[in-house]
Amino acid sequence: MVQKTQKGGFRLGNTIIVLGTAASTQVDLVRIASPIMEDVGQKVNETVQLRIIDNSEALCIAKFEPSRDLRVHAMIGRRRPLYAGSRKVLLAFLPPQVQQQMLPEKLDRFTQRTTTDRSRLAAQLQAVRKTGHCITRGEVSEQIVSVAVPVLAFDGSVIAALNIAAPAFRTQEDDLRRFTTLLKDAAQQISKGLGW
Repeated sequence: MVQKTQKGGFRLGNTIIVLGTAASTQVDLVRIASPIMEDVGQKVNETVQLRIIDNSEALCIAKFEPSRDLRVHAMIGRRRPLYAGSRKVLLAFLPPQVQQQMLPEKLDRFTQRTTTDRSRLAAQLQAVRKTGHCITRGEVSEQIVSVAVPVLAFDGSVIAALNIAAPAFRTQEDDLRRFTTLLKDAAQQISKGLGW
């Protein structure tokens, strides 16, 4: 973090540059994503969230919630497992050995639809990589459907997941297709803003 100079003084080390760049990227990510998320949220009148990986979990760092009474409630700072729900999109684009490191020993079941079998999860992650999006129905809460897409950093790595979560009773297949299209366009805009 600190390096000694030839004259006996001190200066900031390379680690600070790495930390500063990481912090700057997160601040830029939220700043760039927020108006785009609001635009998507207004179009679909549903909850939109931005998540990153933090300590092997998905962490919500930004959200948009519609004003309607019945909606999915999002909380900035809420952590969720990477293997359940549409946040799998964050896990899907990691190298297989890193994926395994991110998974807990036991995959807890939240609903009857939660995937707890590792080989089945691996197949789902491969499908997500192939399609470029993840749609889940009732994996964390039986009443919620969710669609997520990856957001890319300047180097092409997946830095975040952008998702729409909605009550299952009012979400049809046509809605899911529309959500996917809107999210892919929004993620592309955010990724371009980050230098991709």
